[in-house]
Amino acid sequence: MSIVKIKNVTKRFDDKLVLDNISFEVYEGEIFGFIGPNGAGKSTLINIITSLLSPDSGEIKICGYDIVNESIRAKENIGYVPQDLALLEGLTAFDNLEFFGALYGLKGKLLKERINEALEISGLTEKKKEKVKKFSGGMKRRLNIAIGILNHPKVLILDEPTVGIDPQSRNHIFTFIKRISKEWGTTVIYTSHYMEEVEELCNRVFIIDLGQEIAYGTKNEIKNSVSSNNKISIELEKVSGEVILDLREIKGILNVLDKENEIILTIDKDFKIGNALSVLENRNIDIKKISYEEVKLEDIFLTLTGKSLRD
Repeated sequence: MSIVKIKNVTKRFDDKLVLDNISFEVYEGEIFGFIGPNGAGKSTLINIITSLLSPDSGEIKICGYDIVNESIRAKENIGYVPQDLALLEGLTAFDNLEFFGALYGLKGKLLKERINEALEISGLTEKKKEKVKKFSGGMKRRLNIAIGILNHPKVLILDEPTVGIDPQSRNHIFTFIKRISKEWGTTVIYTSHYMEEVEELCNRVFIIDLGQEIAYGTKNEIKNSVSSNNKISIELEKVSGEVILDLREIKGILNVLDKENEIILTIDKDFKIGNALSVLENRNIDIKKISYEEVKLEDIFLTLTGKSLRD
């Protein structure tokens, strides 16, 4: 079931076209990757989704509510965690949650329950009485996200949630995101400059560049849409020219690269590892190591846009 529907959204700033007829849907309970290089139009679309900006044309619905004509009802279902920290550093973690919870309209017993829940999920229960100014960058990020889920949003937008944090806090955030998606059914729209994070967390992805759709679908659909291929590396006791020629004749092997005592096979979907192993066995060549390298989303992104994600 689609919980976020974006249809033909266009936005200009003066004569500059920032979003060009953007459309996609996000399903209930999924972690959806929304990625693109700097200046691609990501922030503009997020600002429109959260009604900080209005589209020039097109339609956005959150849980069936139009973000322009039914703005209040739509925003009741959204949690937004911006890239820039929004915290009161002179207050404790608990006091920050209490303050922002009150802005959501929470009070009394329910507010305290939500605060304790957010502290537990973000791993900050033992730090709740400490002032935020003493927190590490990672702890501040986790508290920022904890504030974003106080109202139990059906849609949580996370904009670069792991920028400048330590690996431990990054793992906390990943566990946190997977947990609310699985246990609460929360839909997460995740933006990041770290493609490996999108690879780990998201199944479906929308890639935007210069305000236009570059690719949209599951990771496998996107990978299969371009001519990028997986690789297998085989480390051998020795490599001969005859072996290279034999391997090049095997169906599914597109290229064979000889690197001293290692061969790297570029393969497609027709490749069967048994055929390559039979060639090596027939030549009495001992295999020391085999490793498989699947094409990465980062490689696909570079192929599609001609630039890295951080450009």
